[in-house]
Amino acid sequence: MQPSEKLLLYNKAWVQDKLELDTTYFSDLAADQKPNFLWIGCSDSRVPANEITGTDPGEMFVHRNIANLVVPDDLNVLSVVQYAVEVLQVQHVIVCGHYECGGVKAAMSGKKLGLIDNWLSNISRAQAKHQAKLDQIPDPQARFDRMVELNVQEQILHLADTASVRNMWASHQIPSLHGWVFNLRTGLLNEVITLTPPGATQSPGPVLAQSRH
Repeated sequence: MQPSEKLLLYNKAWVQDKLELDTTYFSDLAADQKPNFLWIGCSDSRVPANEITGTDPGEMFVHRNIANLVVPDDLNVLSVVQYAVEVLQVQHVIVCGHYECGGVKAAMSGKKLGLIDNWLSNISRAQAKHQAKLDQIPDPQARFDRMVELNVQEQILHLADTASVRNMWASHQIPSLHGWVFNLRTGLLNEVITLTPPGATQSPGPVLAQSRH
């Protein structure tokens, strides 16, 4: 049996399990989506958004790319952000990076890898911005971890500067922006930065539980 065939068999078993618990599960799922969260995460196979947050299908709108970047001229991520915040009106946007990120590691190495270098240059610019702080961290692993956190921080700042977020902040006081890092060594989510709409007294709506180191 081919590995892909195993996935199809697992899908059939998953469908059966869901229907045994709720016969209307898929008809309800097909009716509409009203997610409370937009998740912008890394494409890394070790960071499954729904599984590590305990969310079900329909609760989280998801976009993934290498190193969880929000690039100001990337129409893909900007389209996702616009649809999520203006049409779906999600209450929270989460940018989630992870320690041991291959994209961040590759950017920090300075090695030429080909086409992907164009994408990783966005991380290299963030590194250059914070190089003085990074140089003060003698341990290579700690420096790598800190760059992962700083990368998430930079993406949150990029998000806050998008027209979609600025417009929704002015008109609806949503969404709140959350920068998290997933710790592969512990399984925990660590908060790096949170930005709320200007003038908001508190983050609107529920926020997924997160834990620190």
